[in-house]
Amino acid sequence: MNAIQGNDLRQLAERYLATWNETDPAARRKLIDELWSEDGGYTDPLAAVTGRDGIDAVIAAAQGQFAGLEFTLGPVDAHHDIARFTWNLGPAGAEPLVVGFDVLVAGPDGRIASVYGFLDRVPGA
Repeated sequence: MNAIQGNDLRQLAERYLATWNETDPAARRKLIDELWSEDGGYTDPLAAVTGRDGIDAVIAAAQGQFAGLEFTLGPVDAHHDIARFTWNLGPAGAEPLVVGFDVLVAGPDGRIASVYGFLDRVPGA
């Protein structure tokens, strides 16, 4: 079986969020290149991009908008090659400002093929 499952998908989700927390551009890009398929896609209410350059740009923009905040991972539910999980964004150890929910699809090579993001709580909403 080529698909990754269970703990592997949880680890992929953990590494995915670590990418969002990596503020060094070169280190972040290295993580993106390791984790994402070359033509991987990312879609949320604010962005829809394909390819590692686009994903890198979306993460860099989010880091600029939410400087000093960190993502934390909630529960991960996974089956086959799909994981769904919640995440929080806020100051370390404090109430999150943003709460979201993502669905991650892994490709046959174990890399991220696509992520679909949803925003459950945003500032001012």
